[in-house]
Amino acid sequence: MAEHVRIREVGPRDGFQNEPEIISTDDKVRLVEMLARTGLRRLEVTSFVRADVIPQLADGVEVLRRAQIPDDVAVTVLVPNERGLDNALELREQFEEVNVFLSASETHNQKNVNRSIEESLSGLERVVSRAREEGLRCEGVISVAFGCPYEGEVPRERVLEIARRLVAAGCEEIAFGDTTGMANPVQVERFFDGLDLGVELTAHFHNTRGQGLANVVAALTSGIRSFESSFGELGGCPVPPGATGNIATEDVVSMLHEMDYETGVDLERLLEAARAAQDVLGRPLGSHVLTAGPVEWQRG
Repeated sequence: MAEHVRIREVGPRDGFQNEPEIISTDDKVRLVEMLARTGLRRLEVTSFVRADVIPQLADGVEVLRRAQIPDDVAVTVLVPNERGLDNALELREQFEEVNVFLSASETHNQKNVNRSIEESLSGLERVVSRAREEGLRCEGVISVAFGCPYEGEVPRERVLEIARRLVAAGCEEIAFGDTTGMANPVQVERFFDGLDLGVELTAHFHNTRGQGLANVVAALTSGIRSFESSFGELGGCPVPPGATGNIATEDVVSMLHEMDYETGVDLERLLEAARAAQDVLGRPLGSHVLTAGPVEWQRG
């Protein structure tokens, strides 16, 4: 049997929040529902951040309440701190997982959340503890894990020290984010080679410099079987300017299927969702498969 690769779709959160347009609530609900019927089993729908900080997600509560999502799809929300968790818990029945995040470099963390790494970790340890008490599954996301645009190379051991703290706090999954697209395949393979933290390890790559899919292959070579991506190649990172481009979910799924991995995702339905997002935004999106179509079509 083919090996299975798990994918968390992050477009409705990580994608929408970094687009210049503010997508209407009706369109968000429709796109989330389309994604939830593609065979994806993990879907990050929104985040509980202040509306003045991320106005693109100001209607996150309404989207969560309105979207009809099948029971076999695990809904994830991002919470930045305890206040965010408090707000999220008011809709506890609408989601199963929470993501918490911090950066692996002091400069990026200060610019992103105005805290030191230690301040962030101390706060997130409390968030994770409370979330676990509520029966929620927790993922810890470490940004700029493969390089920081302000500090350059980020020592692997520093990243792993942060990861171990998050695991000790109760995170059942750790995601390593190439937040500004600085990773290369050799680096990725070395980073993950032999890595075992006793929890699920996830790779989150951006295609800022065109190396996203190559980095997925490198992570696969080192045993990673969990990835995060965004349909249509939506989104990126608001800090620093120009660091755009999550890897496109349909590009990842198409490549994995060509490599004989199983994802459980219906690629045509996923492409329908990406086309719908393209229509909503009124401009071409960066996904390669959205432009060229899957290889299976070309073979016909």
